[in-house]
Amino acid sequence: MAEYGYCRISTQKQSIERQIRNIRSHYPKAVIYQEIYTGTKTDGRKKWEQLRRTVQGGDLIVFDSVSRMSRNAAEGFETYQKLFDAGIELVFLKEPHINTAVYKKALNNHISMTGTKTDIILKAINEYLMELAKEQIIIAFQQAEKEVADLHQRTKEGIETARLNGKQIGQKAGAKLTTKKSIAAKADIMKYSKDFNGTLNDLECMRMIGIARNTYYKYKKELLAGN
Repeated sequence: MAEYGYCRISTQKQSIERQIRNIRSHYPKAVIYQEIYTGTKTDGRKKWEQLRRTVQGGDLIVFDSVSRMSRNAAEGFETYQKLFDAGIELVFLKEPHINTAVYKKALNNHISMTGTKTDIILKAINEYLMELAKEQIIIAFQQAEKEVADLHQRTKEGIETARLNGKQIGQKAGAKLTTKKSIAAKADIMKYSKDFNGTLNDLECMRMIGIARNTYYKYKKELLAGN
């Protein structure tokens, strides 16, 4: 049985080391797949897709939490079910109650039939236990999805609060964005354009500097306006 770990963060500013450390503390030999990906669904995660192609029946994938696998409840359960049906073991360190080993145990712990009318009741109990196990898995993915929705709502409310308090949110309308690239390009326009200190016409200047036509004329207009 091969052991794999999957770690994911949403932005470069976050640290993935905690997830790796948690997985390695339980599965020191696990091969770690890690990536930066923003979004609730698994589509487009290159490392996740690579892991899905690599993993085989009997192998194990461990996650720090269910949210690292998916933050979309419907897709998360569907993926869980597909991997389970393929014989792949899933471990969630923060939600061990939905590990595939627990799910498998619930499915296998059927109450034996007796061959009597009581079997009608026993069959209903078995079906209830199976549905209960599935429900626990779905709830875990729903909670992960809710965390994303709550975060988005808090962010939206925070922006609105700041706006009401008179704080500037984002760039002011009509404000000029200054970057190192724009500063360098404007310096080159001043140096090479015949409208300033150079001898080149607009087309020659664009080619010399290596910037797009619209960008060139935007910078030139700002320079002529004294910006």
